[in-house]
Order: sequence, then structure tokens, then C-alpha cells
Amino acid sequence: MEKSYTIAVIPGDGTGPEVVDEGVKVLSTAAQSHGFNLDFVRHPLGGEHYMKTGEILPDHVLAELRKTDAIFLGAIGHPEVKPGILEKGLLLKMRFELDQYINLRPVKLYEGVSTPLKDKGPEDIDFVVVRENSEGLYAGAGGTLKRNTPDEVAVQESINTRKGVERCIRFAFDYCRSRNKKKKITLCGKTNVLTYAFDLWERAFYEVAREYPDIETDYAHVDATCMWMVKNPEWFDVIVTDNMFGDIITDLGAMIQGGMGIAAGGNINPEGVSMFEPIGGSAPRYAGKQIINPLAAISSAQLLLEDLGEEKAAADIEAAIKKVLKDDIKDVSAGRMGYTTAQVGDMVAEYVKTGISGA
Repeated sequence: MEKSYTIAVIPGDGTGPEVVDEGVKVLSTAAQSHGFNLDFVRHPLGGEHYMKTGEILPDHVLAELRKTDAIFLGAIGHPEVKPGILEKGLLLKMRFELDQYINLRPVKLYEGVSTPLKDKGPEDIDFVVVRENSEGLYAGAGGTLKRNTPDEVAVQESINTRKGVERCIRFAFDYCRSRNKKKKITLCGKTNVLTYAFDLWERAFYEVAREYPDIETDYAHVDATCMWMVKNPEWFDVIVTDNMFGDIITDLGAMIQGGMGIAAGGNINPEGVSMFEPIGGSAPRYAGKQIINPLAAISSAQLLLEDLGEEKAAADIEAAIKKVLKDDIKDVSAGRMGYTTAQVGDMVAEYVKTGISGA
């Protein structure tokens, strides 16, 4: 009996539905080629749904998401919805409620893709950022006093628990070991200023490190990390950091790997339901034009299959992405690919079907 997985699909806003369609197309092709079944269940969440119904993430939908094997998200963000409503009510709520405590961001430059970094190539840019995804400044702790007066006070608190910090660090070490490349992990923080929070991070980091004698460790302040990502990205293998710093450095990572058009990520609960999404956002100005690059969404689909343990199918998708980037599309930017969104998806699916990786 063939294996079967239930995948919740949230196309979302803007160009989200367009790139999700191509991701689903490639996932379906990979499943058929490798003998497993994917049952896609769509949920119309996002800005349009919120404006029509007032619903952001209903409890019954959240209960359905808990029963799936993975979530495939297009993009969230609508120009007619006030910023923060969808981000907090949908994205952050899913991450917190489903305890997706790891944000996993590969930063990998493929052949055929331009980087703004002088004299750097694919052999130099290949690392992963492991970002704590459920605590820190994004936990929502804080408040205001005397709002809209000259004496207004705003407090935003960074929440860091030993449990949350240690499980993130441990995931990073395990991932570094299984990745099996440079076998080096860098803690990114700000120990010289954020002395309470990053004292906890630093102590937990080096205590956990004693259990992984095969892995080299080092530390860099977040500002230095940004400098070295630009000057010497080849120094990095796995970076582990907190929620806010991870949010910032992964956007820098997306730029040095060629842009948001190919940047993919996962929100991981190693013991539960994980969610995978392109990094670039909803890009509403491109919606419906079939000019957006779907490769970030397709790369997210690759991460989804890796998380499910379908390594050979995931390898076929990555090999197909590499071939399209090297031999077919002209540019990864929207409107410059030389093909429509659907045509790029068709090419990747066809390469997956023919088993270009040889796996």
C-alpha cells in the first residue's frame, strides 16, 4: 500500500495562488514519480477571506490543520488590510498554536543566478539559518501607557526561556550534523548589549555543544554576522539565532543568494505539523500577471518533502530547479524570466518527471 500524506494548502494573497499552483504541480509530479500519494486540502485564508467574512484563522480550521502532515503556504499580505492584522492573526498564530519553533532558511546560490557579492559563486554561498520562531520580541509581550500623549510609553519585551532556547540550539546542532558539510555552527547574538537574553543563549549553546564534539562552534555579534555574510559568506555553515535577528539576517541571505524569487523557508515543529512558504511575500502589484517567479515556492515544496522523509523526491525537485536556473530562465526577477509563472512550473515538473537528478 502506497504512503499517503495530507497537505493543507493556503494560497493566500496577491501572487500566492499563482506560485502555490506551481508548487502543487511539482509536488504532484514528484509524488507520482516516487510512488506516494498527496491529498491536498485547500483553505481560503488571507486578506480577501478576512474582508468578506471577518475571519482570520477560525478555530475549526486550526483544528483541521493540526491533523495534516504539512502546510503549504503561498503568501499573506493584502494592501487593503491594515499591517499586523493578518501577520499576527494568521502567520504568528499558526506558528505559536502549532508550536513551529524553528524557522529554517537555506541560503544557497545556484549556478546561473547572479549575486550582488563581488567574486563570490555557488561554492561560497551555501549555509543555513536556524531561527528561533516562537519567542523573543515577536512573542507579543509588552504594552503602552498614556497613548497619544507626550508622555506615551511603549514597551516590547523579548521572551527567552531555557526550554525554547535549548530546543532551538539542539535542532541546529542536529541539523548541522545531518547536513554534514563544514560541520560548523555559529551562534549569532548581541552578548555585549543584550546581556540577559544572550547570556542565556550563550550558556545553553556551549552546554549543548559539549554533546557534539564533532562540530566546530563559534560566536558572532549580529552586526558582525551581517558584515561577514557580505564579505566572507563561505565562513558559514549553520547559523543559529533568536527570532528578530533571524528575521533580519535571512532577508540579507535571500539577497546574496539571488533575491526573494528563489528564497524558501520552513516553519518547523519536529514533533508535529510544519509549514513551508516562499519568503518573498504576496507582491500584490504582480498578482494575476503570470510574471512572478515560482521557484521559491517550488523550493519550499522541496523542503516540505524533505521534512516528510521523501528525500529522493526532494532531490529530484532540487535537481530540476538547478537545471532550470542554469539552462532555461534568463533572470530570477519578476517579469524577466523569459517565461510565464506557469511555464517555469511546467519545466520543473517535466524535469522531475524525467528524473534529472538520477536519484
